[in-house]
Amino acid sequence: MSTDNNDNGRRRFLIGATSAVGAVGAVGVAVPFLAAWKPSAKAKAAGAPVKYNLKKLEPGAMVTVEWRRQPIFIVRRTQEALDLLKQIPKDNLKDPDSANLDQQPEYANNDVRSSNPEYLVIKGVCTHLGCAPKYRPELAAEGLGEDWVGGFFCPCHGSKFDLAGRVFAGAPAGANLPVPPYRFEGDAVIVGEDPEVAS
Repeated sequence: MSTDNNDNGRRRFLIGATSAVGAVGAVGVAVPFLAAWKPSAKAKAAGAPVKYNLKKLEPGAMVTVEWRRQPIFIVRRTQEALDLLKQIPKDNLKDPDSANLDQQPEYANNDVRSSNPEYLVIKGVCTHLGCAPKYRPELAAEGLGEDWVGGFFCPCHGSKFDLAGRVFAGAPAGANLPVPPYRFEGDAVIVGEDPEVAS
């Protein structure tokens, strides 16, 4: 009888010890597995808003910042550039009314495609095959024609965009350069945040 009690005691001890070791092992496997599902700090930073101090940007100049691994062009347009934008005939534009309105913020649904006419904020990715257009602000630029009033030129396949990111008719690109969400805060622009979200 005492032997049966000893065997039962050992059995309970072995079952309890095995269960405890199994539970620890299960937790040891689950923790790294669940941690792998969390985005890394690098991934979080890749989608985080980007702030740029506009005081650094001279009139007529452009700077490129990176947001979500995409180039974002920030252009400080001169009054002359804004006046020339108004002179571009709508017939010269493939997408004059800013099609793809659902893909850009409401405040970009105007001729300058910006909430502040002085500053253009667009994704620097050609809507044809994803190349990076070159900033060509000079008038009548070599190779772009006498009527060129400044804008962006994609050398890969010849797409042309004006200084509002609107695509010219006859270009392989099918749509205007996209406008990312952004808002102004004092002397800075924050790319990746809508004004409505911040308020």
